[in-house]
Amino acid sequence: MKIAVTYENGEVFQHFGHTENFKLYSIEDGKVVQSVVVNAGGEGHGALAGFLKEKGVDTLICGGIGGGAKQALAEAGIRLYGGVLGEADKAVESLLAGELAYDPDVACSHHGEGHDHEGGHLCGHHTC
Repeated sequence: MKIAVTYENGEVFQHFGHTENFKLYSIEDGKVVQSVVVNAGGEGHGALAGFLKEKGVDTLICGGIGGGAKQALAEAGIRLYGGVLGEADKAVESLLAGELAYDPDVACSHHGEGHDHEGGHLCGHHTC
């Protein structure tokens, strides 16, 4: 199993489509055996699912994520755990323990109100 987490300064980065770095965790027997931070190379929404698939990722933990990206991940066969806040390492530990707090209906629409595209912005109750 390989888990990717949108990553910034040790935390789960809150906007999938603007993710610059992912922390990748290799899992064996339910435990992290290796982790590494990789640069996404400024790929953007559409290419990030392909980037993750190329890295062998089968599970993604992230904050906010839009519908198009969710569809691209599903088509790539990558399980999504969105709406996650906090430290990346703790999120992975929680997932492995079956205790991860996530939102299966997390969404981010860039065409609604409440967006500040210069920095963090809110989509409903989730930062994305």
